[in-house]
Amino acid sequence: MPIHFVNIISEYVLKQMAIAAAFLLVIPLAFAQNSAPAPKEASVLHATGPFDVKVTPQNDKSDDPLIGRMALDKQYHGDLEGTGKGQMLTAGTSVKGSGAYVAIEKFTGTLKGRSGTFVLQHLGTMTQNVPQLSVSIVPDSGTGELKGITGKMTINIAPGGKHSYDLEYTLP
Repeated sequence: MPIHFVNIISEYVLKQMAIAAAFLLVIPLAFAQNSAPAPKEASVLHATGPFDVKVTPQNDKSDDPLIGRMALDKQYHGDLEGTGKGQMLTAGTSVKGSGAYVAIEKFTGTLKGRSGTFVLQHLGTMTQNVPQLSVSIVPDSGTGELKGITGKMTINIAPGGKHSYDLEYTLP
């Protein structure tokens, strides 16, 4: 075989080997970049316990007896240990057992040992004695070790009036 032909074949083989080596290096890198694990979603956690609530009507000298404002003062126990302070606006109707309320409440204390604050938004309606209630954690309201908290709260009232909560939440 002429030397010139051997050199051409050698150059061809070397180029093919270089291309193969490049593929062997680039493909795993591309795969690694495209197969990065998806961001881990936070687990939904639960906190439960009883709470005591004191509702104090505020004397706003309203001419409408169906509209009212109340101060909220709560003591949380169980997984939440602390206080809730807030304001509630109420509206009654001419139909007994129907009405609505909205409230903003700031919790200060600990949640399973993590200290801080967060704000709860209440929205409640009563239609002929059938209640509907939504209580949500205000986005970005968490402070301290509760920064980033999200979630919602269910309030239960047992026969006899004892209150309890179930807080469904996530923390970063």
